[in-house]
Amino acid sequence: MRLTGVSRDSGWTGLSVRTTLPNPSTRPGLRLPGRVTLAAGPDDVLVRHIRLGLVTTVEPDDPAAPRRLVQFFSLPIAGRFVVPAGRRRAVDFALPLPWEIPVTTFGGVPLLSLRMGLRTEVSVDPDLDQGAMVPVLVHPIPTQQHVLAALATLGFMIRQSGLQEGGLPGVEHTLPLHQRWGYWVGPLYAGPITELELIFVTNSAGLEVIMWLDRRLSLAGITHQSISRFRIWHADAGQRDWVATVDRWLRQAINRHAAAAAHADWSATISRSAHVSRHPDQPIKPGYGLGGTAGSGGVGGGSGGGDGT
Repeated sequence: MRLTGVSRDSGWTGLSVRTTLPNPSTRPGLRLPGRVTLAAGPDDVLVRHIRLGLVTTVEPDDPAAPRRLVQFFSLPIAGRFVVPAGRRRAVDFALPLPWEIPVTTFGGVPLLSLRMGLRTEVSVDPDLDQGAMVPVLVHPIPTQQHVLAALATLGFMIRQSGLQEGGLPGVEHTLPLHQRWGYWVGPLYAGPITELELIFVTNSAGLEVIMWLDRRLSLAGITHQSISRFRIWHADAGQRDWVATVDRWLRQAINRHAAAAAHADWSATISRSAHVSRHPDQPIKPGYGLGGTAGSGGVGGGSGGGDGT
């Protein structure tokens, strides 16, 4: 599927900008190929630079403030050049996508309220940037896919996925936003918790999974939140029992959550597992990167698990 974004002609330069993506579907860590085509009007046009940016809508830190459109990542792809009168000039690109880029499509279905676009900014004057926008569809890398699929197998249902402005305290981020996955809790785990939020922090070596647990009793006015973090590396995904791994993470996180709120009479530990076919693999040493790619043949989720903190 080819997608194209076209800007309006500039009234005084006659320049038009067309951005084409041969395939708008991509994954974190990949390069997004495409072409920017500029067509000049009756006069030569001096282009100072071309810059590509990823744009999406985020929720601000202030819950009372409205959602706003932000450009969270950008790179230049061309410097100063001239488009001759009546001529065209094409600039090919392969934009390297951040590993932490939010996922907008899961299971072949776009996530509600999550939209992302690639903006092309062509500077032809200090006071004028011509922009063309084209949608981008981001699918999860195999490591993320395995975790999300395991949660579904364990009875968790996605209720929402949104983007929050800013990072998380104590968590290293490269982007000024992060994605949160909200879940309806699976039946086996529904006693100690009522809400689960999942956050992925991804890099070329592995995936950090942050589980945000909440237990609310509205009639009693009791609420308790806790956060657990787990680490997985990008290697040997096919050798891992992902349902057992995610189940182990959940039980550790819930037991830690309940222990921290032991004063409440609703606290309970999870002593049974929904699915454990074998012991989880031992974690491998860090540094096993993917060679700058994601989602290609033989690349999958990690084969090592970390402990919750």
